[in-house]
This record gives sequence, C-alpha cells and structure tokens, in this order.
Amino acid sequence: MDKEAGQFGPQKRAKRRVKPIHLALIFLATCSVSFSLIQNVLSSKSTQENVPINAQSIVAQCLALRLTPGPPDNFHSRKTSDRFEQGTKPTVIRNATIWTGQHDGKEVIHADILLDKGIIKKIGSVDLQLYSDAEVVDAAGAWVSPGIVDLHSHLGVDSAPALNGASDTNSLKGLTLPWLRSLDGLNTHDDAYRLSTSGGVTTANVLPGSADAIGGQAFVIKLRPTMERSSSAMLLEPPFSLNGTHTDKFQRPRWRQMKHACGENPSRVYAGTRMDTQWAFRKAYDTARVLKEKQDTFCSKALSGRWKDLGDFPEDLQWEALVDVLRGRVKVHNHCYEGVDIDGMVRLTNEFKFPIAAFHHAHEAYMVSDLIKKAYGHPPAVAIFATNARYKREAYRGSEFAPRILADNGLDVVMKSDHPVLNSRHLIYEAQQAHYFGLPANLALASVTSTPARVMGQDHRIGRIIEGYDADVVIWDSHPLSLGAAPKQVFVDGIAQLKAPYSSAKPKGVQHVPSTPNFDKEIADAIKYEGLPPLEPEKSEPEVVVFKNVGSIFLKNPATQRVDEVFTSASAEGVVVVKGGQIVCSGSVSACPDALSLSEALHLDLEGGSITPGLVTYGSALGLSHIPGEASTNDGPVFDPLSSQVPRIIDGVLIKAADGLMFGTRDALLAYRSGVTSAVTAPRGGFLSGLSTVFSTLAPHKLAKGAVIQDVAALHVRVTMNSRVSVSTQLATLRSLLGKGASGPLGDVVSGKIPLVVEAESADVIASLIVLKKEVETTSGTRIRLTLAGATEAHLLAKEIGQAGVGVILQQRPFPGVWEQKRILPGPPLTQSSAIAALVTHNVTVAIAVDGEPSSVRNTPFDVAWAGLESNGALSRAEALALASSNVETLLGVKESNTDLVATCGGVDFEGKVVAIISPRSATVNLI
Repeated sequence: MDKEAGQFGPQKRAKRRVKPIHLALIFLATCSVSFSLIQNVLSSKSTQENVPINAQSIVAQCLALRLTPGPPDNFHSRKTSDRFEQGTKPTVIRNATIWTGQHDGKEVIHADILLDKGIIKKIGSVDLQLYSDAEVVDAAGAWVSPGIVDLHSHLGVDSAPALNGASDTNSLKGLTLPWLRSLDGLNTHDDAYRLSTSGGVTTANVLPGSADAIGGQAFVIKLRPTMERSSSAMLLEPPFSLNGTHTDKFQRPRWRQMKHACGENPSRVYAGTRMDTQWAFRKAYDTARVLKEKQDTFCSKALSGRWKDLGDFPEDLQWEALVDVLRGRVKVHNHCYEGVDIDGMVRLTNEFKFPIAAFHHAHEAYMVSDLIKKAYGHPPAVAIFATNARYKREAYRGSEFAPRILADNGLDVVMKSDHPVLNSRHLIYEAQQAHYFGLPANLALASVTSTPARVMGQDHRIGRIIEGYDADVVIWDSHPLSLGAAPKQVFVDGIAQLKAPYSSAKPKGVQHVPSTPNFDKEIADAIKYEGLPPLEPEKSEPEVVVFKNVGSIFLKNPATQRVDEVFTSASAEGVVVVKGGQIVCSGSVSACPDALSLSEALHLDLEGGSITPGLVTYGSALGLSHIPGEASTNDGPVFDPLSSQVPRIIDGVLIKAADGLMFGTRDALLAYRSGVTSAVTAPRGGFLSGLSTVFSTLAPHKLAKGAVIQDVAALHVRVTMNSRVSVSTQLATLRSLLGKGASGPLGDVVSGKIPLVVEAESADVIASLIVLKKEVETTSGTRIRLTLAGATEAHLLAKEIGQAGVGVILQQRPFPGVWEQKRILPGPPLTQSSAIAALVTHNVTVAIAVDGEPSSVRNTPFDVAWAGLESNGALSRAEALALASSNVETLLGVKESNTDLVATCGGVDFEGKVVAIISPRSATVNLI
C-alpha cells in the first residue's frame, strides 16, 4: 500500500493552489491516489467551515474511481511473489527448449530457467554454485511452456464427482445477479483440480453458469493446493475490497471478472425469449447507470469543494459490481453463440458504454467478425471449442475452422474447456485441434497461455515465460501441439505439482510442431455456406484408382478378427491399385509394375500416408439425433420400466434402434470424412435400453443399399448407482430376465447368439455382473457374450474380467464425473498405465467408446492414435486401430464386418488428412 494513501492525520494547507484543470493531469500520471493530490483538491476551492471531517477519504474515494485497473508500476521489481510459500526451495530447469510466448508467440530459446520465491528469476545459463540448495531438473531438451490458462472453467463450483449439494454453478433467483460470486461456492475438494494440473493447467477463471443473463462475478484461481487449504488462498489477485477489506482501497484496482449469458440458456431456464433477456440486461445496466451517475455527481461536487448538503456517497452493494463494469474495471465474459445474440450484446455495449473481454462459445462468431469489431471500447476476444458443436441449435453452424477464420480477421482466439463440459485436463488438446484445422502454431499455443492471460487482465504475471513472471511452467514429453502431449512436470508458483510423474515413450517426430494439412478449400466453403457446406463425397469417375507413395497398409484379418500391418515402407514406395472398390494389387512398386503407368486411372499421391480399415463408432447418439439438445430432431428416450410408468400397449416390448435411425446428419457425414464409415447405436434409455443396430455413416436414407448393415446387433442394459431404484433391484431384475424361459432377444442373449452389453461404471457393479454371468451360464449351460460399456473402474478388475472372457468398451480419456466413476486410472503422467493398456495386458478385448456428443465421433482417429501413444508399447499401431474397428464389431455382435478402407494423405495423427474411402460394398472410391 502507498504509504501516503493511508495517512489521514491533521490537515495541512497546501503551499499553493492547484487549478482544477491541472488535477486530471496529475491524476493520470499516477497509479494510486497520493496524499499530496488529495490535499491539492481540498485546497483548491474548499473552506474550513464547509469541509467535513472525512473529506480526505471522500476525495480519495472519488479520485480512485478514475484509476485504471492493473498492477502497480513497481510490480516487476518484486523479489518475491505474493503467492510464495515459505520453505519452497529454488528450482533450476536445465537444457530446456522454451516457448516463451514472446514476439507474437514465435520466440523459442534453448536455456536454463531459475524458479525462486514463486517467480521466474532467470532465463539463461544458471550458475548452480549460487543456488546450492536448488532442486535441479534436467529437461534434456524437452519443450517447456507457460502454464496453461483456462479462460472459461467451472472448476470447484461444478465439482467432480457430481453430488447433491456439490454444484454451485447456477443460481435460479433471477435473470440479473451481478452481486453473486463464484468464490462463495468454490469447493476445495473437487477431484478435477489434480487431474487438470496433470494436464498442465495452472490457472483457471472460475465462472458462474449460463442460466442467468448476469450470473455473477468470476474469480481467477491457481490450481495448486495451498497450506491454508481455503478457497480464498487459491485466488490470483482478488479485488482489494474482497470480504470488506479496504487496506488497498486507494491503490490502482485489480481487474474483476463477471459472467454474462444470452441466447438459449437464460431463455430456457426462465421460460422467456431473447427479448426478455435483452430487456433484463438493459434494465440492470440502467439501474447501474443511474447509480454511477449519482456517484459521479457526488464526486463532481466533492472535487470542486461544494460540500454543503453533500450527504453520503451513493452506494448499493447489490449493484456495485455492475457499476464497476460501466467504469471499465471488470472483464466481462459473455456466453453468446449466434449472430443475433452477438449483435444484441454489441448494441448493449454501445448503449451503456462498457467493453466485453470475450465472447464465449460464440459458434457463429467467425461469420460476424466485422460486427464483433463494433463492440464498445475494443473488439472482444472469442473463446471457443475446437470441434465440439451441433449439440443445440445455437451450436449447429459451429465450424472446426472458426479459430483460423477469426485469427485471419484480426480477432484474438482463445481455446477454452467450459470444464466439466470438456475435461480441462485436456485443454491443450483443444489448441492442438485448432492448429490441425489451420490456426498457426504460435497462435494455437497462445490461445491457451498468453492470450487468455491478457484477456483476463493477468498478462503481467502469467501466460508467458519472462523473468519476473509467476513461476508457472510446464515441461512436456513432446511438443505441446503434438497429439497426446503430456506434462513431465508442472510448476505452480515454483512448486512441483506432480509426485513421481510417469512419462510415455514418444516417437522422435512428436518433438516438432506437427506439419498439418491444407484446409484452404474447406475454410472457404465454411465461410461461403455459413457453416453448413456440402459434406457428401464425390465418387471417382475412373473405375481404377492408383494410390502411390503409400507408407503403410493395414487390413482386417477375417480369420483372426484382428488388424494386421501387411505393408510398410520407410521410403513410402508403396502402391495400392483399386478397381471397382476392390484392391487388385498392393505392396511395393515392383509388386505392381504396371500401376504407375495406368493412364486412364486416377492417381492419388498419399505422400507417405496409409491405407487403414474403416473405423466403427459406438457410444454416442449418432444416427438417432441431428441436434441432441433439440427434442424435435431426435429419436428420443425410451421408457425405463424400473423408474417410470410404461404404457400397457408397449409393456414387454424391446425397442429397436433401427426403427429410429436418422440418416444424413452432419455429425455422421463429418465422421465419414474422418474415416469412421459405420456406427453401432443403441436406443437412449434407462435400465433396459433395447437393441442396437449397425448403419452406414454415409447412407442418405434407410432404404438405400447398405444403409442398415445389421438390423439387430446386441441387447443393451444399464446398471447404475444413479438410478431411482437400487443397484440390487436392477441386478435382480436382470437375473430374472435372463432366467429360465427367456425368449426372443433375451433368449438370444442366454444362448449366446447376441451379446449382452451392460453400461456399468463401478467396479462393484462390474464384479456383481461377473458373478451374475456365471450364475446364468450355470443354469443355462451356455456361454453368455458379456460386454461392459463405460466401465470407468474396470481396470480394478482387469485380471478377473480377462478370466471371465468379458469385453470392455471404454472412453479413451476417463473422468470422475459421478461417484461410480471416481476410481479412474488416469494414465501418464499420474499413473504409468492407462486403463486401456491395463486391460489389454490381462488379455481383455478392448474397444473405444465416443467421449461425449455425436460431434466427437469425427475425432475417433485421434482417440485411436492417442491410446497407442500413451500405452507405453502395450499397443502396436495395428492393435490401436483395432480398438475402433474389429474390436468394436467383436464386442457388439457385428456379423458383417466393415470392409471399407481409408486412404490418408501425409503422416499420422495431426499430419494426415483423409482423402478417399475405398468402398467394396458400393464398388466405388469416394473422394473426400
């Protein structure tokens, strides 16, 4: 605190009067309210008879209203961080490849980093003799970045696991609630803190939810656990006035954060319309404007010495935060999707003269860049997902190319998690995908480090690796933009956060920035068609297609039901000749001597790419939904006989997913273009969901040839601790259904003709299912084909599951969303083994389920590669491909295997691009 600002002793007459016209100049030259400035104001027009006893405080308060938020001028001369914990030893990171965030994110240097007293003390060559007590970490050339910054998170207020009383995300007490604070609901026991830190996240902006137009004040936190163990101890630069503490009241203020929301969410929660929401905004801001004008009038009188009948400073605790918005002292984070809503908010900013820090979600922002630039004060940043879209109407036109388009139009791009909507542990994955689809590498890394730090007003201390900044750094096991990149160590305030971290062996190539494909045509189409470009592929006109410069070929083996690597060439000399959708020759050039001279054929250069099996997806509502959040576009849920009244007319009827299939959905077509050419989907229901089906992701309608590949695949049941009835009741019911006399599909399960797929997460439930399986088999004398889906805790029973011959379909990236998922095996760097690797080691047949909405299906190739990368050699590339192809079919009872083949141009992971699908079923090659 400025010493002079706290001195309110006997008033001393200034030696000379300062004319009011000079006061502003003096004021603007300071970042705090000095005692001499207060005295100058008091002496300008005041008389002893009129001056109240608290005049100095009034003048200081009024002058302080004009201060711009930010750090003190001497901030970077600090020797110790305000978050430093006593006893923390210095740390020297040696031999690091450092992405500093400097020079537009293009600076990379090779040096040592000294972390001491909670700050970055030195970047360069560090003399260890001067720091004999330092912990020394040899990075061995590994990449080091600033800690990841999440601009949009609900960590601690939407806690994991989700429990009654543990969610403090949304208040339903009114549309405009600027007086609420996320800090007041910040749970220090959220299981996600540790997980997110293990993904390199060191700072998060914890926002209230989006049910309200103004949801309340947000707070920036550091994720490390503190010795105090309190919510307040996690805060980064909280307002000086927090908890009524005014010790720094007259210093330059710190930035505050606030959540706004428009569009569907507040309209849906309050059964209103966009018109209602916009009026609520205007009414709230008008209330704040009136209060601000009263304060300004009061201060105008005080600063001009008109003390008579002045009264008290106008204050209202409910509205003070919104008044601060009007004073430009709050970073407003605006949940806003569509152009109509963005337009409304831009008009609001200009009506009431306040800036917006960022539009969040903003799925249509890339279509209205010029509109965003018209916002008051400065163009807001745009904080978005990479590929998560189409889950509701507002998100339907979302484009994977939005980050690139926004950046090309000069707008700041931030990738965010909206945790736990997306697990913020993998926020770097959002930046990786944005880079894959065209965002330059420097901006992709900045989108989760320096840019969000700047947007929230914390770029003076986080988001870059600069001497004097907070000691929040991440040592990566590969380049941060490479698929599956994981921290080897994470430092927050100079304190290592990972105890005995594990690291997967990564290929040498992933130490470099991925050389991503060219998507210029797709980007142009996204703009031209306003997010809805045609997605259907073109059929190759020549019957013969020759793929040259093939690096590898993987094919399904019908005899073993596995995927085999049948050809590989380090020099990419492979050739594949396709005629009528069938491979007629493949291998080296010498094996197909005439291939390259076929003049009438279509020749496609794969540039070292590969031919792989078409992938098969399971786990989402793909094929049963166009827009998951819009009931009118979905097949809908089935009745749950254990928790709802089932109409007599359908009592005992098993629902077939095939009856509700929807074709031509955008998610299905995008999946096809990514190499996911068939899908298994089950009805969406409770305990007894029904019968799954297998369909083509390309088919235009149900009656098209090959659209429904298999009418019935498996019977699906859900056993969960989150049901209205007990787990024991659910299992007893299942035992009864599979008992003597079971007929129809239930009889087919008992006889082993179709699999029984049970969605179960808890190891305890899984153990009971294994016992039940043995009971039924003993009674029937036949073997049941049991597959566990979800199965987050399956690794705890890996040996027993393998011995029982039970298959498992699980998500690649587990998260303890509910209690029965609490005991996850997170994988590196927290555990040496991933859940997939642990199960495979015990001879369990494993497949990958979609992690999230149907929009996630398109990322299945990334999931496959990621699983292989973190398996520590437990999975070859062929075995990884089987996770989303032959293994899915085996576990879900698919009789007619997917025979499609996918041609990928370029390298693997983020360096490849699907260019064609070879389809024996339709005797064509479809060009992407």
